[in-house]
Formats: sequence, structure tokens, C-alpha cells
Amino acid sequence: MPTYVYETMAAAGEVAERFEVRQGMTEAPLTAHPASGVPVRRVVMGGLATFTGGSAYAGSTGAGSAPMPMGGCGSGCGCAM
Repeated sequence: MPTYVYETMAAAGEVAERFEVRQGMTEAPLTAHPASGVPVRRVVMGGLATFTGGSAYAGSTGAGSAPMPMGGCGSGCGCAM
């Protein structure tokens, strides 16, 4: 069962509370904090993808081609890759 991160929808000047909940992938997302009833939203968290070469990505020349360089998401993205 995956673990999802939620945060309370805080008003301006308030601090949002983050918490984790284990839920099945087919379960509906929470709409309220389980203890306080405050409205919540699910936080989208990044994952890790690995490219190993071959023809599965653009610019590949097939077997034996060089792996895709790790350069982040693109120009101006701001991520730390």
C-alpha cells in the first residue's frame, strides 16, 4: 500500500500541516484531516526515473547507443538535478 502526503489548506499567514497516510491506489483521496476535520489536499511528490539507453527515448540510435544525459527538466526549470 503506498503512502501519500497530505497538507492542510491553511489560510494566509497560517502554517500548513503535512502528514502521511497509507492508502490503496484505488481509494479516494482524503478531503479532510482525519483528526481535526480541516480541509486537506494531496501533495504531489517527485519520483526517480532511470534511463538506460536503447530506443525507448528520443534521439536514440538503437542498441549500443549512449545513455540519455541527466540534465534536469529543461531550461529554466529550477530543479536541483
